Amino acid sequence: MALKCGIVGLPNVGKSTLFNALTSAKALAANYPFATKEPNIGVITVPDPRLDKLAELVKPQKVQPTTVDIVDIAGLIKGASKGEGLGNQFLGNIRETDAIIHVVRCFEDDNVVHVDGSVDPVRDKMVIDTELIFKDIETVEKRVEKFRRTAKSGDKESKKMVDVGDALLSHLNSEKPARSFETDEEGQEIVNEMMLLTAKPILYVCNVDEESFATGNAYTQAFQASVAAEKAEVILISAQIEAEIAELESREERLEFLQAMGLSEPGVNKVIRSSYQLLNLLTYFTAGVKEVRAWTIKEGTKAPGAAGVIHTDFEKGFIRAEVIHYEDYVKFGSEAGARDNGKLGVEGKEYVVQDGDVMHFRFNV
Repeated sequence: MALKCGIVGLPNVGKSTLFNALTSAKALAANYPFATKEPNIGVITVPDPRLDKLAELVKPQKVQPTTVDIVDIAGLIKGASKGEGLGNQFLGNIRETDAIIHVVRCFEDDNVVHVDGSVDPVRDKMVIDTELIFKDIETVEKRVEKFRRTAKSGDKESKKMVDVGDALLSHLNSEKPARSFETDEEGQEIVNEMMLLTAKPILYVCNVDEESFATGNAYTQAFQASVAAEKAEVILISAQIEAEIAELESREERLEFLQAMGLSEPGVNKVIRSSYQLLNLLTYFTAGVKEVRAWTIKEGTKAPGAAGVIHTDFEKGFIRAEVIHYEDYVKFGSEAGARDNGKLGVEGKEYVVQDGDVMHFRFNV
């Protein structure tokens, strides 16, 4: 399932450093604006202790975690919606993503220049928001004008489009993102079709110095207060610390480093899990001696759709799914143990897959 999260922010806030830590890739991380001109695309593994536990029980030949694509997008400046800097390219790259990871700088460092001359994460966020909203206003205005004439002639669909569009324009002009716009189900479908930049779900990452990653600082406190009404998740990490962890060769070295820093896991793990949740994804598992594997599906997916993620033939010829909830699988130690204790369920086409289900599909082609 090729779903993408885009990392955005002003130049020099730590986007590429975070990208490198997330993917262990080597995107250019440099101390000057627009170090990232073309978007870097990487694949990140979603950490899941449930997969490790299933592998421990089954002892398969292979273990395959699930993944999410991550995109490091060029830095934004004021005027991007009008093409300033790499604005058009930046906004086009955001449009192709499914969710946004917005990185803001919350650390002082005289050796790392700030594009606006001073550190102020609240102001920086407003710059990004303003440019995205300006572009969305332009998109909505074009769409509304296209339907306004037919709406006057009495066409109901066109009238609905114009009514929703005008209300959305009022919302955007009050400096509010499209994701907070409230409408009915039909109106939401109209909004979704516009593929607006500010309609995408968002995760905020405050990039802090080593002293502040545990408790935050004045910058993170001000930023969290500024986004409180959005009900969006805010994560504090030190991209520099994460980069140092990623550079370590062995698992043992990484564990020692984490213990020395007083951490139970790398901060990027939180970013990855939150990004996964942001996309409304969940995981189900298949478990056999050849392979224990995690599979990604959208919340609300029914059993045939989940089978189709493995192979389209599984969905076309779906007969039934044999399902064991993860907790039962672990409690009884195996598929056989769960079956013997009445915890293996046989489900049909209407079964909605739950996060953590261990599944086996029966199909006929």
